[in-house]
Amino acid sequence: MAPLIRSLLSGSIVSGTPLLYATLAELLSERAGVVNLGLEGVMLVGAVVGFIATVHTGSATAGLVAAGLAGGLFNLVFAFVVVSRRANQLAAGLTLMFCGVGLSALMGARYVGSQIVGLPELRVPLLADLPILGPALFVHDALVYAAVPVAAGAWWVLFRTRWGLSVRAVGENPVAAFAAGKDPRMVHYQVLFLAGVLGGVAGAHLSLAVARTWAEWMTAGRGFIAVALVIFSRWHPLRALAGALLFGGAISLQLQMQALGVPLSPFLLDMLPYVLSLAVLAVWGGRARHAVPASLGRVFQGTQ
Repeated sequence: MAPLIRSLLSGSIVSGTPLLYATLAELLSERAGVVNLGLEGVMLVGAVVGFIATVHTGSATAGLVAAGLAGGLFNLVFAFVVVSRRANQLAAGLTLMFCGVGLSALMGARYVGSQIVGLPELRVPLLADLPILGPALFVHDALVYAAVPVAAGAWWVLFRTRWGLSVRAVGENPVAAFAAGKDPRMVHYQVLFLAGVLGGVAGAHLSLAVARTWAEWMTAGRGFIAVALVIFSRWHPLRALAGALLFGGAISLQLQMQALGVPLSPFLLDMLPYVLSLAVLAVWGGRARHAVPASLGRVFQGTQ
């Protein structure tokens, strides 16, 4: 029983880490009033660029930096379409997602099945030797350890800085923010680039730390789960921690049940995280309406 508990807890943390980074990316976008359904594509581009950079440099750190930069630049394409050209956000996001799927498959074609060392696991002295909890909580890669500080940093930036106030003001009422001297378009570009960086890092964690290989569409819908997690967290970065751990636990439970040979169809087990997503949307969707940024999904028209 102890090994199972340890595996479930460790798997929940590892599986929840890319979900958390992706959720924070979407949360920042939506706080500024932009829905980005293309996050899945951003994650895939980050995953493949990070993997390729790691293969050619031999450094997972260089791969991680390349993944974040690639995710940010790729998301700026979305920013140009919805901010400068005022396109529909939902249609543009879905198009970006499919573009990311195709682009990542093209770039990674020759690397399918390749193996890398990836991000090393770091042991926390003394704590890693604790029974059961030690290996589950204190033997992970750097991105896992950084997850909580990053979420806390996102909260601090959003609610304790002038820039965060500008982001929230634009998300609530871009016209009023414009009248107060803020440029909603500039804020949108800044937020979407930062969100792209986080999305790229989320994808890179899958290819550099979890799988340590490249496979087409390896994100397996995690970008869309992140959208559900934003609703679950009610657009609050710290609540996203609990949501990511919960959904990571669902993914870990699915994998553990398959490994144990539980007599259930593997297709039903694969559905588990997505059924949980639907349940979250059904239960929290109505309750979270008061937390939704008032101008979410609206295109700022500005001056003609």
